[in-house]
Amino acid sequence: MIDSSSASPGRGGLRRYARRFWFDIPLWGRILIGLAGGVAAGLLLRDSAVNLKWMGDVFVRLIRMLVVPLIFVSVVAGVASMADPSRLGRIGGRTLALYLGLMLVASAVGLTLGALIKPGVGVDLTGVTPETIDQAKPLGQAMLEIIPINPIAALAAGDTLSVIFFALLLGLGVLVVGEEARPLKAVFDSASSLMLRLVHFVMELAPFGVFGLIAWVVGTSGPGAFLSIFKLALCVILGCAVQTIIIHGGLLRLLARLPVLPFFRDIADAVIVALSTSSSSATLPVAMRVAQMNLGVSPTVASTVLPLGVTLSMDGTALYVGLLATFSAQVFGVHLELADYLAIMAVTTLVALGTAPVPSASLFLLAAVLSVIGLGPEQTALIVGFILPFDRPLDMLRTVPNCTSDLSVCVAVARWEDELDMAAYVAKPVE
Repeated sequence: MIDSSSASPGRGGLRRYARRFWFDIPLWGRILIGLAGGVAAGLLLRDSAVNLKWMGDVFVRLIRMLVVPLIFVSVVAGVASMADPSRLGRIGGRTLALYLGLMLVASAVGLTLGALIKPGVGVDLTGVTPETIDQAKPLGQAMLEIIPINPIAALAAGDTLSVIFFALLLGLGVLVVGEEARPLKAVFDSASSLMLRLVHFVMELAPFGVFGLIAWVVGTSGPGAFLSIFKLALCVILGCAVQTIIIHGGLLRLLARLPVLPFFRDIADAVIVALSTSSSSATLPVAMRVAQMNLGVSPTVASTVLPLGVTLSMDGTALYVGLLATFSAQVFGVHLELADYLAIMAVTTLVALGTAPVPSASLFLLAAVLSVIGLGPEQTALIVGFILPFDRPLDMLRTVPNCTSDLSVCVAVARWEDELDMAAYVAKPVE
């Protein structure tokens, strides 16, 4: 007789062991494995790596599927849970002030690096095919369109600002009505918890989605995408590092009086998703989960601050557009004075506010900024035509400070509002 307990495990046992081994690795570690595997696959397969892109597309579509309903139910639930309606104005005011301030700083970082490293000196645009430039909407029209004529249509179209506007009004209504609206508040509280659980399910696919996206980018762009515009790429890398580590870390350490190492340790999931998808919108569900489960931010603050950050907090865009302004001035021989730098900072911040949270959107808003230094649509089209073939890797990098800006502001506001669980913030997250 053979003792079955001493027999070697069959294929089923090996599968169970492999599952335990995989899920014992923290999610951020699994995502890093996917990222490293994607780089290797891209270098090995080159153009054939495009056949792996479907894995990333499936993951991004699943995330995007959750964005609008998550924003809607979370904002309503968050506002409705405030004991005092005046807190909404205080939280919103602090959030907006921080987002605008950080974008101004990001623009200054981009301008400074551009002035010091001079990435545009010696660049020849001969043979570059101009790209059609989309004109930015006037500020008044953009503000008016925030108010949805049909809230249901805004939800269906995924119009983020309009959805937030309607959700804020609905949540405020629930808060003011009070006891009579308690059943509706319970529905939105339950829906918010349900959506976060769905995000948890979808995030289990993140390692495979990141693998497919990174393999596609590396395979089709290759290392040459950075080598061709080395100085500009270097400026973007340095700028994103300065904005993320020094500026956002400084906000938490100096203003919120918090240790920064737990913050950077616990946001790895969101950062890697931002890097691989190049989309602040697609990163929002992950950021919501990270803020509440890893960083200890209350649902009230997370559901108010983070959705606003998707469209109002664009540090990476402000940094990049400011950098491209100095790059363009150097290419065309335009001398910039202090007044020009200040004007670029102001216009860049306003333009960044209206940037769609999707890949490469910032390139097509350059016209408004470059017009400040006397460059017309034809010259802007040449700059965009030169940058666009190499923009995807750069776009991946500049989405990271967008993500860390949202989360650092969220943590800072939670700290000031006494809505931060310090024990959860300091502790290592439990997968």
